Amino acid sequence: MTDCNGKRLLIIDDEENMRHMLSVVLNKAGYKVTMAENGEQGLAIQQRTPFPCILCDLKMPKMDGLQFLEALDGIIPQPIILMMSAYATIDDAVKAMKSGAYDFITKPFKTAEVLLVLKKAFNHLKLCEENTRLKAKVQELQGTDNFEDIIGKSPKMRSLLQLTEKVAKYDTTVLITGESGTGKELIAKGIHRNSDRRDNPFITINCGSIPENLLESEFFGYTKGAFTGADKDRKGLFEEANGGTLFLDEIGELPLGLQVKLLRVLQEQEIRPVGSVKTKKIDARVITATAKEMEKEVEEGRFREDLFYRLNVMTLKLPPLRERKEDIPRLCSHFLTILNKKMHLAIEYVSSDAMGILLSQEWKGNIRELKNCLERAAIVAETNQIQPVDLSGSHTKTTSEDTIHDLLGTYSLKQAKKVIEKKLISGALEASKGNKSMAARMLEISYPSLLSKIKEYL
Repeated sequence: MTDCNGKRLLIIDDEENMRHMLSVVLNKAGYKVTMAENGEQGLAIQQRTPFPCILCDLKMPKMDGLQFLEALDGIIPQPIILMMSAYATIDDAVKAMKSGAYDFITKPFKTAEVLLVLKKAFNHLKLCEENTRLKAKVQELQGTDNFEDIIGKSPKMRSLLQLTEKVAKYDTTVLITGESGTGKELIAKGIHRNSDRRDNPFITINCGSIPENLLESEFFGYTKGAFTGADKDRKGLFEEANGGTLFLDEIGELPLGLQVKLLRVLQEQEIRPVGSVKTKKIDARVITATAKEMEKEVEEGRFREDLFYRLNVMTLKLPPLRERKEDIPRLCSHFLTILNKKMHLAIEYVSSDAMGILLSQEWKGNIRELKNCLERAAIVAETNQIQPVDLSGSHTKTTSEDTIHDLLGTYSLKQAKKVIEKKLISGALEASKGNKSMAARMLEISYPSLLSKIKEYL
């Protein structure tokens, strides 16, 4: 990262008087100036001690400004270059800017002009650094640098994503397991996007959604006349994914007859279209996913053991949402952003009471169920936040004094306040699995206040 806060500046000019004048003016203005007499000397200094900003003359002996710019190409970190010349022409300026110069100053110049250009340059550096920091923060919140679509910072998700990032670098066959709605396709897309195949197709097929008699032609394609209706040659999904990735979702639903042919494709890296006597070489990485227990499917004879071991080179097991509830607040924020844009809403957040309810659910449908729940709540919400009543789908409220008394066991406001606080704190701690920081956020009180109340009530 560049040290723009220190205002370090390298000046390259073959005129001693110009170097002296700039040194006096810029040191007085707070810049830390280093001098070089020509481009070669400046290049040596920059390679040894990188400067964030360089003020360089265009016409110099040995190495002129344009040659200096060319020599700096590819050096990291890349500095901001400001060119100056007493012999400036439009062509000079255009060449310098095309070669990477940030700005161009014509000699003779006024002190104020130089200071203004330098101020703009260092402000630009600060903006670049801030952008870098923000990107790093976003990546941290998302859990890993290269899987930006996957929301998860819980220990289980961090561990899974770290392993997934390693797997992406190789063509190893991957089996992704996990309950329905946990995001298996997102993981598959992340592997493809971060592999060397990223610029080639990512093709998806759900093995349980296509009739058995059509699967073979979908997989391997067919030739003209192979069957009634085959009026021309057609590529199959393996050929469509050539050079890229083929994602076979719900692989446990694949019929036994096709399992044999899939095994051969994986072993031989070639396919034979339906109706053809010739084979075709293919180069497609295969990633599979299933919600089934594949070992059990093998034991009961519904899935070939040899194919299972061929697919199971690397297994990635996605945890269900109930085992990563720390990610629910972040998922809610992500889904509300999408829903607001999709449905033109203005829901800002989930209230602490509603979040407590969400954290207490089992979520058998996992992330998909959570998303659907939030969509329903966003539609019926009457304010800019999701409330408990929005999650239940009911807008009725119990106001019976007898019911309130039954719940609290007292008419005393002072005592009722203690009862309510104790119940809410206990509920928040249970929902957050003892995470006091999360419980404090749910209760909308400070962490020290929560500790104090725990000591008082619990």
